[in-house]
Amino acid sequence: MALARGTVRPPTPVDRLRRGFGAVPWREIDHVLVGAMALLGVIGVFTVYSATRTRLEDLGVDPSYYAQRQLAYLVVFVVVFVVVLAIGHDLVRERAILWYASTIVLLAFVLVSGAVTRGARLAFDLGQFSVQPAEFTKHSVLVVVAAYAADSFSARMDYHRFTVALWLLALPVGLIVLQPDLGSATALVAGVAGVLLVAGARRRYFLAVIGVSVLTVALTVVGRVVSSYQIGRFRAWLNQDSTDPALRKIVLQVRYAKRAVASGGLFGKGYLEGPLTNGKFVPVQASDFPFSAIAEQFGMVGGLVVIGLFAVVLWRLWVIASAARQPFDRLFVSGVFAMILWQVFYNLGMTMGMVPVSGVPLPFVSYGGSHLTATALLTAMSVSVHMRRKG
Repeated sequence: MALARGTVRPPTPVDRLRRGFGAVPWREIDHVLVGAMALLGVIGVFTVYSATRTRLEDLGVDPSYYAQRQLAYLVVFVVVFVVVLAIGHDLVRERAILWYASTIVLLAFVLVSGAVTRGARLAFDLGQFSVQPAEFTKHSVLVVVAAYAADSFSARMDYHRFTVALWLLALPVGLIVLQPDLGSATALVAGVAGVLLVAGARRRYFLAVIGVSVLTVALTVVGRVVSSYQIGRFRAWLNQDSTDPALRKIVLQVRYAKRAVASGGLFGKGYLEGPLTNGKFVPVQASDFPFSAIAEQFGMVGGLVVIGLFAVVLWRLWVIASAARQPFDRLFVSGVFAMILWQVFYNLGMTMGMVPVSGVPLPFVSYGGSHLTATALLTAMSVSVHMRRKG
């Protein structure tokens, strides 16, 4: 339908993107946060190379294959990051329900047609790469819950709104548990918990939810909703010295990861000189245990540098959330802070044998395109909040 003469056509997302690059306050970008993320990304590429090189050489494949792919994923990260900064976080918030509904559909679809890996349907296999919907759900759920909580932001969140927010969380978490992917489910719960805490939810609400969650986990285990492989991870964690053949692979995986960290000493064995990392002793090291490769090759000093960079990222997110003027901005960035904090804690905990192995990636460092793209969405919206805080 043609617009009447004199009527101004509302801008489309494409129009907004074109105008955005010229109107965005680029000078207000948080250079400290972006710099810390960039350094972690570079460290991730070198870590992926060191953890996969020997295996690829033995197969007669280009030893830099996975490192090149990780570098390509970082390029995607940068593109997504810049586009989100240009269009602004408000445009994403306006379409919160669309993002949420889309990821719910993908989560349901992956249960039917997703590729089966070690008994789990986590991703769509698209040939040269795969897409894991659970990673993008982290972004969509935080957006929709933060938008919902912001609509009636006050000193205290009443029980009704708390319950509705939990239902928004329960649907995707339920679908993710059915895959099963307990790692992504816990990250979602951590992020939403951060949103609700800042929104003013009472502690007794959380205690009730924790009780229900424990009961639900127990019922899923008893009812065999969770696969035997997932249950084996819990058994291996509780019996880390087990000689049970059924637990051997998981037990040795964690044992060698801990040994790699311990053997690094103060300054490490040197890059590409780690006997355990370059000796193929730690399975899926590039995605699940990258910190063990860093600690073995660069020692305590290298490990502390990585932890320090994460501390900088979390500090800047905390500052951005504290300075945010709009309720949504504060709640969303608080959720991102809680989610990244949880993923760092859990991944390092897996490496040290403190928590069960659950496939939680180390942000910016672990190998994988889906988690890097999802992290780009989360952090770009946080930086956009900082850039537009004076508007």
